[in-house]
Amino acid sequence: MRNVFLFLLLIATLVMLHGCATDKQIGRHPPQVDTPLTSKPYNRKDWPHWIDADGDCQNTRQELLIATSTAPVKFKDSRRCTVIAGKWFGVYTGKIFTQASDVDIDHIVPLAHAHRHGADSWTKKRRRAFANDFDNLIVVSDKANHAKSDKAPHEWLPPRKAYWCEYGKRWKHIKHKYQLISTQQEQAALNSLAKTCR
Repeated sequence: MRNVFLFLLLIATLVMLHGCATDKQIGRHPPQVDTPLTSKPYNRKDWPHWIDADGDCQNTRQELLIATSTAPVKFKDSRRCTVIAGKWFGVYTGKIFTQASDVDIDHIVPLAHAHRHGADSWTKKRRRAFANDFDNLIVVSDKANHAKSDKAPHEWLPPRKAYWCEYGKRWKHIKHKYQLISTQQEQAALNSLAKTCR
């Protein structure tokens, strides 16, 4: 009987020690993943983007390139549908671009992120409006856009710190405008960005 008691005591001690070790590991390495809030898979085809809303042959990308260029733009041909050159300041990196092929149009709040944070049940009309909303679009370097992907502010920030304040403001504005959910990690990052505003 004594041996059985000692055996059970040993097992209980080992379980307790394992639990303590696990707690310490969790404390050292808090999860930093942006956990999806929906089980519905994201499909970019469900988000009609770069549409020609006014039928002038210039889609959303072209119209934003025209609107934000600080120099007269050059078109591919006389139809004036596709911009090939201009002058754009990449706010994420601080670099200036003159070739349209070197820039991307970034969704400040990415489509996939929106899908995971409340937009999974939107109508196609609302997804189209979000995907082409100038408030949520910005001309950036293609490399910066690829690095960001669909990450939230606690996962990625523009390399150029001078833009952090404005980036946080615009992210927060879009989240509020479309009533999208924000995680605690995301909100903490936005609070930190707000401190960079002067």
